[in-house]
Amino acid sequence: MGPAYFIIAIMGCGEGDAACQQVRTLDTQYQSEAACSQATEAVLPGQNDLDYPVVVAQCMAAGATPRPIKAAEVQLPEGGTADTRNSPLEARK
Repeated sequence: MGPAYFIIAIMGCGEGDAACQQVRTLDTQYQSEAACSQATEAVLPGQNDLDYPVVVAQCMAAGATPRPIKAAEVQLPEGGTADTRNSPLEARK
């Protein structure tokens, strides 16, 4: 028997090889991993208050911990990976 439901974890990723950190989880519960994954793209624009160069939404089974990921491993919707060489945080200074 699989997990009862899935939730979205918001991960903040720094530059370089450091692992992303879970910064929050969202309250919405999804009955399947596919439904959760489909919702991730829609929730990311609302996570712009985080001071990380890369922010990722990751589905996980309720009660589980998110799988480790590094910023350089983040897959972009249009293909390719996140560019962590030029931090958007630098533009804020």
